[in-house]
Amino acid sequence: MIGCRHTIVAVACVVAATVSWAGAAELEEIHSRGELIWAADQEGGGPHVFPDPADPRRLSGFEVEFAKLLAGELGVKARFQQGQWDRLPLLLDQSADCVINGIELTPERRRDYGCSRPYFGYALQMVGRRGAPPATLADLAEAGSAGAWRVGVLTGSAAEIEMRARTARGEAQIEVIGYDGTLDSMEQVQSGVLDAAVLDDCIVAFYADRFAELRNVDRPFAGGLYTVLTSHRTPKLAAAIDVAIGRMIADGRLKKLYDRWDLAGRQQMLMLRDAAEIPPARSRTLGELVRQTLPLLLSSAGMTVLLSCAAFPLAVAAGLAVAVGRLYGPAWLRPLLTGYVEVLRGTPLMLQLYAIFFLLPKIGLALPALAAAIIGLALNYSAYESEIYRAGLKAVPLGQFEAALSLGLTKWQALRHVLVPQAVRIVMPPVTSDFIALFKDTSVCSAITVIELTKRYSVLALSTGRIVELAVVTAVLYLCMSWPLALLSRWFESRLDRPADGGS
Repeated sequence: MIGCRHTIVAVACVVAATVSWAGAAELEEIHSRGELIWAADQEGGGPHVFPDPADPRRLSGFEVEFAKLLAGELGVKARFQQGQWDRLPLLLDQSADCVINGIELTPERRRDYGCSRPYFGYALQMVGRRGAPPATLADLAEAGSAGAWRVGVLTGSAAEIEMRARTARGEAQIEVIGYDGTLDSMEQVQSGVLDAAVLDDCIVAFYADRFAELRNVDRPFAGGLYTVLTSHRTPKLAAAIDVAIGRMIADGRLKKLYDRWDLAGRQQMLMLRDAAEIPPARSRTLGELVRQTLPLLLSSAGMTVLLSCAAFPLAVAAGLAVAVGRLYGPAWLRPLLTGYVEVLRGTPLMLQLYAIFFLLPKIGLALPALAAAIIGLALNYSAYESEIYRAGLKAVPLGQFEAALSLGLTKWQALRHVLVPQAVRIVMPPVTSDFIALFKDTSVCSAITVIELTKRYSVLALSTGRIVELAVVTAVLYLCMSWPLALLSRWFESRLDRPADGGS
């Protein structure tokens, strides 16, 4: 059952995306309920949307105030809905009326969603450590002393699009690393894991005091616009939002809002532009979509295989050692190993990965994302494997152990040659099931920038708008990886059972 949960979720997502048409409400329904539901991610931080430091139950940020002004123009109240930033547009098909959270206006978004007239202008700003390269944007054109520059960005943001485009054009020798949290990349630059990070300039300015060890690299570049996203199924709401923003620009309320947040300046001129100035991107045929995305999905599937095949043997070895130590080790060691198991089983895998990848650099131990992912998966699964092997060892009749000792074997020789081989035969079915489960759990590693199959699907689905088609392709790839493993495990179990059958 554990091994099937991600497959079930994937199938549910496909079904939901196919049949769910409830979601964003048209203007009449919004007036009827008296609320405009706007989605954002408070984890993204300031100056957009973040918990008020004085009262974390309340939200603060210039977009919180903007949403209230916008709802007031529509004659209703604003109600916030939390979501993960790179998946916010998906909420328009579920429960949100609009998305207000530093959403950059792009041709792809113009194609897939309703985009309001801009309400804010931004530029991109690169930051680096004080006294460390790169010194300018031009430095990225050549590799650094350690090879390609490691540059962090927010997944799905204009910064990621811009930096990947520069890499594709050969203008920069960089490795672009996407993060789910806005501030994660700045933390990694400060810790020395990354060479630089690229974010919207308003974010860099807002957190300048918090990240005093960082400096702006060169001037801002590649400006753009923020827009309010709506569903194509709510044209009346989209038109009303455009009118409301126009009124707030005309009467100066937006200028006063940005003055309060120290965001005034060139943004006021950029807001006078219309979203229609950016043409929507061309829709791709299914054949074009598969040709362009399948190589990326296959590459990320390879990362999933690598993570699983590297982490699971470590988990099995550590789990077996812990199980033996708890049953046959010295008395002082047993409670320590019990604590090890309970801590790892009692805390989420994502939290353990965060601790390894984000907290260890603060004490001077920085691990590459791939190494952190393998270690995190191995440690987490070792706790579960230890319980499986402990049950297997206890299932071996005690007389086997006593007979081995009476024949002159030491305790450890008896374990190695008598008990452990029999325990391995007993626990093979649950161990192989855990291996298949680990394949699916590698998706959690995207939280520490490892681009495995699920993360690649998420990025491509959001950038192309082809959620259902790519979900089907991704589900097929997972099935192609897990089904042979299931067949192999059954064959291996049957091989182990043959001697016993022959001797009965």
